[in-house]
Amino acid sequence: MSAIDKATAAPPRDFESLRAAILERRQNLPKRIAQVAAYALDNPDDIAFGTAASIAASASVQPSTLIRFAQLLGFDGFTAMQAVFRERLRERTSSYDDRLTALRDKAENGAGHRAIFDGFVAAATTSLQDVSRSVDEAHLDQAITLLAGAETIHVLARRRSYPVASYIAYALGKLQIRTQLIESAAGMEAEMIGFATAKDAAVIISFAPYAPATIEQAETLARLGVPIVAITDSAFSPLAEFADIWFEVAEADFAGFRSLSASMALAMAICIGVAEKRRGPAGRSSPEPKIR
Repeated sequence: MSAIDKATAAPPRDFESLRAAILERRQNLPKRIAQVAAYALDNPDDIAFGTAASIAASASVQPSTLIRFAQLLGFDGFTAMQAVFRERLRERTSSYDDRLTALRDKAENGAGHRAIFDGFVAAATTSLQDVSRSVDEAHLDQAITLLAGAETIHVLARRRSYPVASYIAYALGKLQIRTQLIESAAGMEAEMIGFATAKDAAVIISFAPYAPATIEQAETLARLGVPIVAITDSAFSPLAEFADIWFEVAEADFAGFRSLSASMALAMAICIGVAEKRRGPAGRSSPEPKIR
């Protein structure tokens, strides 16, 4: 029996264990099961509330694939796995999701601009609470240590994620850390990337739908031996394949629009952390770094 067909000896008891089991196997999953795995991690609430038929339709697979996926993780069937997703919802203490739904209804019913504003604030608060729970301290320390040791930090993003890259480049520059924002009106990005070496590091940000150019350039940097720290929104993001360290940041949406609140908070923490790491113990008595 192959590794991809062999079921887990005991099924995961909670969502975090289930997520870890999926990530451990993601490189070896068959195409259709990997499709279900990606959908499950990106849409856990849909898995909790949906039927096998509706979930299969949304994931563009057959219902039997859901059963195979559940059995691969050690469950007797799909219903047993679905119970883990439902328990995740019961364990969540935040009421912001309910508030967000109510505000969305108000906005759609013409309740006014204040309801729209409150909706975005609630979405941002949800995003910040989620990223606070999900970011591991050891993982964050590893990323900061990697970046602090780089000669030059190359920063890359496009489309919706570009503001995060722009802020990182600005903040690191103000903190007197050599930084290169990979952008060029003359189309010289490839040449700029060509200067990167294994002594450097890169921060790359991309969210679905992932910009093809960003993924291509991430692959180029990885091929050059440049260590990569990625900020993305899914364990199945193509960036995860090339990154040495990656952070999963899922921004809550309001009326279909997503802010960058959680991503910006993580970016700020990384920038200040890198500056503090580079100062070392001898610089602890000097004033804290400020970004204006």
